[in-house]
Amino acid sequence: MSDVVLQVRNLQVNYATPRGPVKAVNDVSFDLRKGEILGLVGESGSGKTTMGMALVGLIRSPGRVVGGEILLNGRNLAGLSEDAYKKVRLAEIALIPQGAMNSLNPVTRIREQILDGLRDHGVILTRAEAEQHLQSLLERVGLRGEVANMYAHELSGGMKQRVAMAIAISMKPKIIIADEPTSALDVVVQKRVIETLQDVQAELGASIILVGHDMGLMAQTVDRLGVMYAGRLAEIGDIGKTLVDPKHPYTRLLIESLPSATEKKPLRGIPGLAPQLLNLPSGCAFHPRCPHAFERCTLETPHLIEAAPHRWAACHLLEVSN
Repeated sequence: MSDVVLQVRNLQVNYATPRGPVKAVNDVSFDLRKGEILGLVGESGSGKTTMGMALVGLIRSPGRVVGGEILLNGRNLAGLSEDAYKKVRLAEIALIPQGAMNSLNPVTRIREQILDGLRDHGVILTRAEAEQHLQSLLERVGLRGEVANMYAHELSGGMKQRVAMAIAISMKPKIIIADEPTSALDVVVQKRVIETLQDVQAELGASIILVGHDMGLMAQTVDRLGVMYAGRLAEIGDIGKTLVDPKHPYTRLLIESLPSATEKKPLRGIPGLAPQLLNLPSGCAFHPRCPHAFERCTLETPHLIEAAPHRWAACHLLEVSN
């Protein structure tokens, strides 16, 4: 497809432990289209953050990409050296990290943290050009120009998140990975941060992968949704159709766990706990918690199949119903 900017094919990321490898991302494939926002959602430990870090080449020991491809304009990023990946990171694919306070240097002014990335990529600016670029970047994410002269501890949580956003877009990348950019923010600030992210995305024409666990936020923000469970994709497809007619039991239970603003209903959680990745159940990893599991689910791992036009899910029930 000509509008596909990123292709992930059979990606596998393991973490080495004394008890054996933890398969944090296990044979995941998807495409990212030009100008879209793709959400990756799932419970803690589902592999969504590891996926995001793998895409920007920030998996560190004991983690390692052990298989698959990350194709950006036909180039496999998964095979690049660290030095080669540094040239791609920020310029072509950038990260808005989770917890901006932990990603910003507490003893360096914001201006230097933004300009450092440009210098690392060989961008040389005069003093006047640097000031103009800083002013433009900060205004683009809804901050005053004087923020450039401040330190991280002088900023609110929402402002720090916007600074992280300014750093990510400083070289106009075509792909942005946003790893839970609204975590630890109150709902009003969350809305402003997401609106800023959408504005920036529209201005740059960039594609965004939004990583998170908030289905309500995903419903309001993304174009397509990928649901991860135990390191695998359980379902991926158009957000509107997924919310109305989920094809995987896990997706359905996630949606049903959301509180409703229009009707009174008891809060319903998903029974059981997510499995330990070192000790996954046989067959489908979700079968111990699934209300529709049958014998095949305990024996055979399901793979993504097209459950409806442009919608895929990994569930044996789909083959039974067809």
